[in-house]
Amino acid sequence: MSNRLAREDWIHEGLRLLREAGVDSVRVEPLAKRLGVTKGSFYWHFADRPALLSALCDAWRERSTVGVAARVEAEGGTPRDRLERLFRLTASADGRLERAMRAWAAHDPAAQAVVAGVDERRIAYLVARFTEIGCDADTALARARFGYLALIGQFTRQEADSNGNWLSDSLDRMLPLLLT
Repeated sequence: MSNRLAREDWIHEGLRLLREAGVDSVRVEPLAKRLGVTKGSFYWHFADRPALLSALCDAWRERSTVGVAARVEAEGGTPRDRLERLFRLTASADGRLERAMRAWAAHDPAAQAVVAGVDERRIAYLVARFTEIGCDADTALARARFGYLALIGQFTRQEADSNGNWLSDSLDRMLPLLLT
């Protein structure tokens, strides 16, 4: 790897390390070693570790929420098509970074605020789609929360269950219940 790294290189590798080993492992020296550079390269892009951690939160929020919604919307289709695509896409996701962010948020108020904001934004997206398929406001919110909790539960369960993706396996039965 070139000794000239962009800020995004540090963020990308930081997210990988976070996903693999948790926030406590995201430290300047191990990242520099993984990237094959000195710590000086890090300080060119970040004031300190908290600045990197903040950038990781921003990147996770952007990629896992804004990016996913943009991908779903770009493929078009009816609101029902977009909801189904979103659930299938999300249910098939790896989940390790989602788990790592939630584990971090369990003991860090700043990360907790980021995760709470992401949860609100994701649920708002779901509510809007459920409203578009004809649900009243209360039903749209209930379905959004139920579907979202199933997705988050899938990520938690993946860690404990190596027998496959139970949510993906159940989507063909669950989606008609949510989308009618």
